Amino acid sequence: MKKITYKDSGVDIKSASIFKSKIKPLVRSSFRPEVLTDIGGFGSFFKLNKSKYKDPVLVSSSDGVGTKLMIAKLANKHDTVGIDAVAMNVNDILCTGAESLFFLDYIAFSKVKENVLVDIIKGINDGCRQAGCSLIGGETAQMPGMYREGEYDIAGFCVGVVERKKIINGAKIKASDVIIGIASSGLHSNGYSLVRKALGPVELKRMSAQLL
Repeated sequence: MKKITYKDSGVDIKSASIFKSKIKPLVRSSFRPEVLTDIGGFGSFFKLNKSKYKDPVLVSSSDGVGTKLMIAKLANKHDTVGIDAVAMNVNDILCTGAESLFFLDYIAFSKVKENVLVDIIKGINDGCRQAGCSLIGGETAQMPGMYREGEYDIAGFCVGVVERKKIINGAKIKASDVIIGIASSGLHSNGYSLVRKALGPVELKRMSAQLL
């Protein structure tokens, strides 16, 4: 009987180990002083600096990038969708008045090139640095049969903190309050199913610089 290895099933542990060794120095650049452990463990440790807060409340959010990933694949550009993964989560807790503390990612795929995974992590790390939070861990799941070759999915989880008395929840909204609108820098990760419906593959690829 032929010996069957894990690699024969479509899961390449050796490549995963090489990938982790490449991203470790990169990810450390987003670490805040409160991070207590390096990436790679079963759990990540972050010590909340309680001296900075009087009555801290933790705020969390989980979100993904959505079908924008299909445009990234079409354009073969994967170094910005990670920023979107962070932004979708950070923006959600920012609405409550919270400061982002740390972020964890989840990347699922069947088979993609190693440089694509590294570009994704670069984007996630860039997003964390822009938001002032730490990329302290995550999961890179190779799942043969779940995705076509070259396809992947990204999701994330963010935790922040806000003083209880400064929580924004809409309870204090009243007549005569002023609404301030801030122009968006782009579509981010919302509405891409509609974008893909409105534009064909040729247009999507031609406009990828604006869409990604």
